[in-house]
Amino acid sequence: MFYRILTILLLNTFLSFVLISGVQAQDQQIWDQDLKRYLTPQEMGQEDVYLTPEDAAKLTFPESDSIRLEIITLTQDQKRLIEERIGWQFPESTFECFIGETNGKIDGWAFVQHTIGKHKAMTYMVGVDPDGEVTNVEVLVYRESRGSEVGKKRFNYQYHGKTIEDPIRINRDIINISGATMSVRSMSAGVKRALVLADELYLQSQSQSAAINTASRTDKGFLESLLGF
Repeated sequence: MFYRILTILLLNTFLSFVLISGVQAQDQQIWDQDLKRYLTPQEMGQEDVYLTPEDAAKLTFPESDSIRLEIITLTQDQKRLIEERIGWQFPESTFECFIGETNGKIDGWAFVQHTIGKHKAMTYMVGVDPDGEVTNVEVLVYRESRGSEVGKKRFNYQYHGKTIEDPIRINRDIINISGATMSVRSMSAGVKRALVLADELYLQSQSQSAAINTASRTDKGFLESLLGF
């Protein structure tokens, strides 16, 4: 009797495990609306690695004397403000930012971005110069089975020179790629976020410092003329 009960318990445990595994496997399936089918395991496991963040930073700042990594952690207020400016919410509050410098002067910032393409996240870097313009876009990791053309220079070069004043949207100032619309939208959104990050975290503070320094020099000139020294 004891062995019979033990056998039943083991059988029930096994069946429960099979059912749970089946549910999990079903949950992991991804339906592709364009293909009208579930993605294959090979497509779900697709991951093309093109560059490390360090290599991408060197391409973004080829003439900089030094490149350093800064980990940015947004406060709730900063995150909310940036979301309001770009028009969409994002889950992360920490970003990697590479900073290029030459003779103590900042050449620009390069933000590592992770945004969802069609089904999975793609990783890329967006370089922004002290004038608030995009200088470079490099795809680091692409995880979709289609749409990898967004990593080609003939496509992402159109982001160069964009600022926070530009729409950075498909059919407005960004040319779409057939079959990769979601990836194009994702990259465009990430470029916009990088520009706003640079503006909120670095450019505005630099402008304020410059204004303070200018005011100090103006006050000093007035005193010099008034007191004669």
